[in-house]
Amino acid sequence: MMRRKNGNKHYFTRMGTRKKVHAFVRVKPTDDFAHEMIKYGDDNKSIDIHLKKDIRRGVVNNQQTDWSFKLDGVLHNASQDLVYETVAKDVVAQALDGYNGTIMCYGQTGAGKTYTMTGATENYKHRGILPRALQQVFRMIEERPTDAITVRVSYLEIYNESLFDLLSTLPYVGPSVTPMTIVENPQGVFVKGLSVHLTSQEEDAFSLLFEGETNRIIASHTMNKNSSRSHCIFTIYVEAHSRTLSDEKYITSKINLVDLAGSERLGKTGSEGRVLKEATYINKSLSFLEQAIIALGDQKRDHIPFRQCKLTHALKDSLGGNCNMVLLTNIYGEAAQLEETLSSLRFASRMRLVTTEPAVNEKYDAERMVKNLEKELALLKQELAIHDSLANRTLVNYDPMDEIQIAEINSQVRRYLDGTLDEIDIINLRQIQEVFNQFRVVLSQQEQEVESALRRKYTLIDKNDFAAISAVQKAGIVDVEGHLVGETDGQGFGLGVTPFSAKPGKKSKFKKTFKEQLSSPARKEGASSPVSGKELDVSTSKTQMTPSSKEGDVKDMIMREQETSSIEPLPSDSPKEELRPLRPSTPPPKPVAFEDFKNERGSEINRIFKENKSILNERMKRASETTQRINAIKREMDMTKEALNFQKSLREKQGEYENKGLMIIDEEEFLLILKLKDLKKQYHTEYQHLRDLRAEIQYCQHLVDQCRHRLLTEFDIWYNESFFIPEDLQMALKPGGNIRPGMVPVSRIMSLGEDDQDKFSQLQQVLLPEGPDSISFYNAKVKTEQKHNYLKTMMGLQQAHRK
Repeated sequence: MMRRKNGNKHYFTRMGTRKKVHAFVRVKPTDDFAHEMIKYGDDNKSIDIHLKKDIRRGVVNNQQTDWSFKLDGVLHNASQDLVYETVAKDVVAQALDGYNGTIMCYGQTGAGKTYTMTGATENYKHRGILPRALQQVFRMIEERPTDAITVRVSYLEIYNESLFDLLSTLPYVGPSVTPMTIVENPQGVFVKGLSVHLTSQEEDAFSLLFEGETNRIIASHTMNKNSSRSHCIFTIYVEAHSRTLSDEKYITSKINLVDLAGSERLGKTGSEGRVLKEATYINKSLSFLEQAIIALGDQKRDHIPFRQCKLTHALKDSLGGNCNMVLLTNIYGEAAQLEETLSSLRFASRMRLVTTEPAVNEKYDAERMVKNLEKELALLKQELAIHDSLANRTLVNYDPMDEIQIAEINSQVRRYLDGTLDEIDIINLRQIQEVFNQFRVVLSQQEQEVESALRRKYTLIDKNDFAAISAVQKAGIVDVEGHLVGETDGQGFGLGVTPFSAKPGKKSKFKKTFKEQLSSPARKEGASSPVSGKELDVSTSKTQMTPSSKEGDVKDMIMREQETSSIEPLPSDSPKEELRPLRPSTPPPKPVAFEDFKNERGSEINRIFKENKSILNERMKRASETTQRINAIKREMDMTKEALNFQKSLREKQGEYENKGLMIIDEEEFLLILKLKDLKKQYHTEYQHLRDLRAEIQYCQHLVDQCRHRLLTEFDIWYNESFFIPEDLQMALKPGGNIRPGMVPVSRIMSLGEDDQDKFSQLQQVLLPEGPDSISFYNAKVKTEQKHNYLKTMMGLQQAHRK
């Protein structure tokens, strides 16, 4: 077991046995398959390549004509189901046990890598490894109720040696301000700035997958109309905690699903311009990847060049690390592509030389660790109490001190400071700590008493409060230089310099003048310089003290100063009614304006739309649940029929018995007949319920469409009237005006995915009863298409308005 430490967290990795990387080959179906040049082994784990000698080289010709490649499997004319079962299923299953996994698709451009990894999103049966892996993860989570498992996903794109987050277009993510970088730490390699998204259900994960797929960069050339121009890494992060055990350990793992861009021969693709530059970066990164694989396969090499490019650096802990690694090489079966096929097979053979050491990734939950430590602490206290009783130390208490004990220690500390107590008896370590703590408490209380005594005699004034200082100077309490002005009051005397105006026998006149100064409404802030007050500073705080004999008057004066200075003078001709907000120079984006419209003028329509939508979703959910129940009943009926047929065949073999012309059957067969009859009755009931729900769904869908159309129409009218009508015509739009809402011409707004919604409804009626597992897949697909159709519509309208 290897231990790694990072801050306050501890990570443990149970080391496993070393194993070689598995390499599979998938051959793209073609009508021009080179049967004479490509041969498969009998065990379907080898490929033999044969080339005819080039006679143009003459008699002496040392050209190699035969190659043989040993692999872990050859997939020829294989379905997507077979590919996933063979290549990825075990890797994904072991990920939930704590093992990291990596599945990589490699090959030349147009060989079918993206189809193998992602598949055709329009057809559920043709989905690739990635959506099937997500589906398997959530299916296995349902089968493990004793574990609390969380799933997170991320989608990274490497384009022209730059890192991009394919999920940054989500509204709650947004583009990153700083460029993303690859960072290494004791837990492995991760991309700083890459967003990781929590997914609680299968449909959310599919939505994130489809969102990222729509943001990928593709281009067209002679070899492939939809060629991927970047390397993409879709990562599934799994974290599993036990619900039953109190152990603080939990396991984590991640699955890297890598779709590499295809290698290209520029002479065949005919790439130019931007596509040529992309091909150069692709071939360069694939060359560095091959160099890293060759170094990993050589046991004598100490240095592996992972940092030559972003691709190998990001996959450092996947290539030869502690994970289950599988390579799926896609090749052509045509004679014209034989050179690229040989290159791809050589890469697969080199990959099989690489060894990995899969290991379980264990971490420790801090919260559970604290609880376990508390239990252990309680046991240790009990054991310590036993030892104290054996040593006749029965009065020792190791629990935290209560208020009575703390008050007793405080009293002892005070008596010790007063000199009435010579020493404090020491009992245990906790009591020593509390004694020092009470020393701090007593010291703090004494400081507060001194400060409160000073506050009773003096008033604190902030040195930076120029208005308060000016008022005090005008009152004659301090002079211009900040010195305190003395005044005889019969009880003592004040320190300071007496002004010439303060003469004996004129005390009443001074008080009158002081009151007049306080009542004067004209104040000039900052007219005097800040007061130094060095003789009156008690601490380093920026405050100044004045005698408390004037405390009430000074406080009132300061409050009036602050109120007067905080009131801003209003112009005499300012209107009392609410000012109308100014129209922005440029109209706001329609998505932003649409949200404002739904909260203001269109709030009622939006409320009705949401209510109808929620009713529709509830009916569709019930229909889906009913469909699943029907499928379950149908499967149970089929199983019952098979059992009944078996009983009949068994009865026929053993011989049939009749009594008065009636066939005699055993009890088990009779119960199966009754069960089948009951299941048929349930099936008809559920099917009738499903028909009723479909009628309700059709009606609710009609209402939702009407509300959507009304909401968009009203928004179109509001947007144009609010931001495009001249301001001199705005008054005419008010109630009683000459222009009614809707009379202003508006541009047409496309409906938000109504055609897609109709397609989805049809697919639900036709496909879902046969394949209920595809509900999440199609739901995520339709939602993603609706979102992007809406964004395209908004962008088109903005461009039209600019023109």
